[in-house]
Amino acid sequence: MTSSSSKPPARAAGAAPARPANPYARFIPREELHGFAAWTPESLGGEAAAAGAPEADLARAGADLEARLASARQDGYRDGTRDGLAALEGLQRSHALQVSAQAAALLQAIDEGFQALEERLAQATAATAVTLARQVLRAELGARPERVARVAAEAVAAVLASARRVELHLHPQDLPLVAQSAAEAEAIAARGTRLIADETIARGGCRVESDLGRIDARIESRWAQAAAALGVDLPWADAGEPA
Repeated sequence: MTSSSSKPPARAAGAAPARPANPYARFIPREELHGFAAWTPESLGGEAAAAGAPEADLARAGADLEARLASARQDGYRDGTRDGLAALEGLQRSHALQVSAQAAALLQAIDEGFQALEERLAQATAATAVTLARQVLRAELGARPERVARVAAEAVAAVLASARRVELHLHPQDLPLVAQSAAEAEAIAARGTRLIADETIARGGCRVESDLGRIDARIESRWAQAAAALGVDLPWADAGEPA
C-alpha cells in the first residue's frame, strides 16, 4: 500500500534551493486596489468608526451653525427692538413738540384775536359815546343858548390882568345873550372888553383876543379836545354841515 504522504519534488541538479514564498512581496497593481483607505491611528475602530467621524463633525458643525444663527437672530431682534423703540421715542418727542408748537400758536392767535376784538369794541364804544355826547350837547345848546354867556365870561377871566385891548368875538346871535346876562356882562365889562360879532364863530363858543395873545373857546375846538381825550376823531360838524 502506497503511502499517501506527499513528498517535496526532487530538486533538479544544479538548481538553487527554493526560497519560501513571502506573501507581502507581491506587487499589487493600482487597478486591483478597491476600497483602499489610508491607515491612521484613529482608524483602529474599523470601518464603522472611520465612517462615523465625518458625520459627528458635520453634526457638531451644524449645531455650532445653528447656535450662531440663533445668537445672530437674538442679537438682531435685540438691536432692532432697541432701534425701533428709540425711533418711536424720537417720533413721540417730535410729535409732542409739534403739537405743543401748534397749540401755542393757536393760543397766541386766539389771544391776539381777543385783544383786537377788545380794542375794536373799546373804539366802537368810545365812538358811540362821543356821538351821543355831541348830540346831547347840541341839543342843550339849542335849548339853552344863554349858556354861551358863562363860556364867554370864563374865557375873558382867563386873560391876564395886564392884557390890553381885550376883544370878545361871538356869533351874532349869541352877542345879545351875553350882553343881557347881568353877572357875566358885568364881569366882562369890568375888563374893558369889547364885544365883536363874528359870523365865523359857531354858536355856543367864543374867541378872546388881546395884545398878549388869544384864547380859543370855540365850541368846535373844545369838542375836538374832549373827543381826542377819548381817542375818537369826531368833528363837531359833519362834512357839509354848517358849524
